[in-house]
Amino acid sequence: MRPCWCRFCRDCSRPLADPAATADLIAFLQALPEGRKRRGVRYPQWLLLLMAILGILSGCRSARDLERFARRHQQAFGAALDLELPKAPCDSTFLYLFERVEIEELFGLLREWMLAQIVDQNKDFDQLICDGKTLRGSAAQVDGADQGCLKV
Repeated sequence: MRPCWCRFCRDCSRPLADPAATADLIAFLQALPEGRKRRGVRYPQWLLLLMAILGILSGCRSARDLERFARRHQQAFGAALDLELPKAPCDSTFLYLFERVEIEELFGLLREWMLAQIVDQNKDFDQLICDGKTLRGSAAQVDGADQGCLKV
């Protein structure tokens, strides 16, 4: 029998938090439909996605990097989320997850979560997103300086 994941699982009688009513990333990740088959699932999808997101933000570039990140922070995840994790997920677990998860839905949920982080959502505001680049070798150097480019 699979262990219960307490307040985080869909098997409990406790209701899950409504993602729209909370700014909690876990609640948003739980709203994503499970893409994996039920058989052999050891970790809830939201937990693997949370580990992957935090790992990628920490500089992980591959599934092996995510495995090392999960192993290195296994006790911290267990303590912070009040979970008993017998062992960290392996790289193939992350690869299988990425094959099965609905990426467009995940990106939509992450976008909704980021918007939920805005404190005063009733206030009308404009956003300006800037991405600065330096072009090296694409034009003649002026006084040895790089050409600057700003994309708005």
